Amino acid sequence: QVQLVESGGGLVQPGGSLRLSCACSLIICSLSAMGWYRQVLGKQRELVAIITTGGNTNYANSVKGRFTISRDNATNTVSLQMNSLKPEDTAVYYCNVNRPDGRDYWGKGTLVTVSS
Repeated sequence: QVQLVESGGGLVQPGGSLRLSCACSLIICSLSAMGWYRQVLGKQRELVAIITTGGNTNYANSVKGRFTISRDNATNTVSLQMNSLKPEDTAVYYCNVNRPDGRDYWGKGTLVTVSS
């Protein structure tokens, strides 16, 4: 059974930085696109950033230039460096693995709160 272990959430002031990491327990993750989504209570989950096995990336317009996604295929880890955080970035962030066959795995989520 796959395990996605997320870490790095917390409370940060506006303008600050946080780094999220997600470690996948299965080899299949090295063959899969990996990414981060976020969800605010009462709203739909939205894509934040995604990275393919080849390193191609895609970002939500709202985070372009502030967030950077990266992956380490040797450790099956995906990270999200978040800079210049804004209060509207406050959400639960979920790690996602999208397998080549289309199946999705989700982490349990980690809360990011941006507040002074």
